[in-house]
Amino acid sequence: MRPRRDPVSSGQRSVWDFPRPAVAEPCHAHVRIEHRGIVIAETRASICTFETSHPPSYYIPPDAIAPGVLRRASGSSFCEWKGAATYWDVVVGEEVLPRVGWSYPSPTASFAALRDHVAFYAGPFDHCTVDGETVVPQPGAFYGGWITSAYAGPFKGGPGSMGW
Repeated sequence: MRPRRDPVSSGQRSVWDFPRPAVAEPCHAHVRIEHRGIVIAETRASICTFETSHPPSYYIPPDAIAPGVLRRASGSSFCEWKGAATYWDVVVGEEVLPRVGWSYPSPTASFAALRDHVAFYAGPFDHCTVDGETVVPQPGAFYGGWITSAYAGPFKGGPGSMGW
């Protein structure tokens, strides 16, 4: 059963208007991740994925990620649309943020633009922003969308949303 849509304010998009299956599109928003005073990533050339009931995920090109902060993590997962994902730890000094990033080294043809770009969960970092607005992490332990005021929900990941 689909939930009741949240009201959409002027300038917002409802995540319930996003397609299924998901799509990937170039994004020129200013995306920035900071942790412990270090800029982990910053770009105006990300690739966003849009999927029904999910806030967008921002896939950051490798040249926009600070050198030396990524370390390949164990494990993998599989997306029916994007393909096999690999995971990344972020290392800042002595601190390791385990499995906070993921990428698709060999994505499906429809998601070829994501090749080697890395998406990050917002929750573990001190500060993640889109166009200067601090993001709210998508609820749930698995999903990696970034919620801003540009999007109306409700968003998959919270209690009772498993069947959406």
